[in-house]
Amino acid sequence: MRAARYHEYGGTDTLVVEQAPDPLPGPGEIRVRVAAAGVNPVDWKVRDGSVRDFLPVDLPAIPGRDAVGLVDMTGEGVTSVDIGDRVFGLGGVTGATAELAVLSAWAPAPAAWSDEEAAGAGLASVTALGGLKALGRLEGRTLLVEGAAGGVGGAAVEIARALGATVIGTASERNHAYLASLGAVPVTYGAGLAERLTRLAPNGVDLVLDAAASGSLPDLVEIAGGPDRVVTVADHVNAERLGVRVANAVNDSALLAEAAALGEQGRYVPRIDRTYPLEEIAQAHAHSERGHVRGKIVILL
Repeated sequence: MRAARYHEYGGTDTLVVEQAPDPLPGPGEIRVRVAAAGVNPVDWKVRDGSVRDFLPVDLPAIPGRDAVGLVDMTGEGVTSVDIGDRVFGLGGVTGATAELAVLSAWAPAPAAWSDEEAAGAGLASVTALGGLKALGRLEGRTLLVEGAAGGVGGAAVEIARALGATVIGTASERNHAYLASLGAVPVTYGAGLAERLTRLAPNGVDLVLDAAASGSLPDLVEIAGGPDRVVTVADHVNAERLGVRVANAVNDSALLAEAAALGEQGRYVPRIDRTYPLEEIAQAHAHSERGHVRGKIVILL
């Protein structure tokens, strides 16, 4: 199969497109013929070696964790899908940006989602749902999403709105119209946020989801009125110091199915910043590394 791979840790120049062995699904896994794969910040952090102490990979490695495609092989014990089913989901830390990928968590891809949208939904939706569920009841409450224009933040905005929350989202001014289109009340992040929120939410903010890891967690705790009202999916270092809960992304088919159900209802549509062909995997990683991505970056195969 054709795949993007890197044979050593390093920059985008380590990425090559070449032939690689076809993967085989193990017990409880499936293999899909990939139509599109997501690009996430964790992909280039794994590739450049900065997280190798706790996310080591065997080299050469294929970047990518989430993908959409047609099932072409099932592992032992899998009975929930048939060959040819269109699914989206998650595999290991690596392996998705290839013609064939093994998934350990998946759900039927909503017919209303394009391949690009479905490819961008896997990691973003389970991360957002994990964080939102850790916050508890959302209906009737005011939620602040820090970093709301990114892939996870945008998913959190739409899903929280679908679950009955009033959502305020932080972003740069250039992304305010985008946040409004997702159903959030936009506000500029950074110094003076508390004062701006006082005008937008006179009764205060009930809950905060941090999807930015921008160093703002101490301020978010103060805004929310305590660490028990804040969950972060990104800032592990400050969370431990402040007593804030961390919601890590997990390969959970139930969460993917929940996101898909909202997709079928038209209440959650993964937003795509830009797509790249497989041959431009290096440019896609460079785009992600520059930051300020609005929604998701996706590789088309």
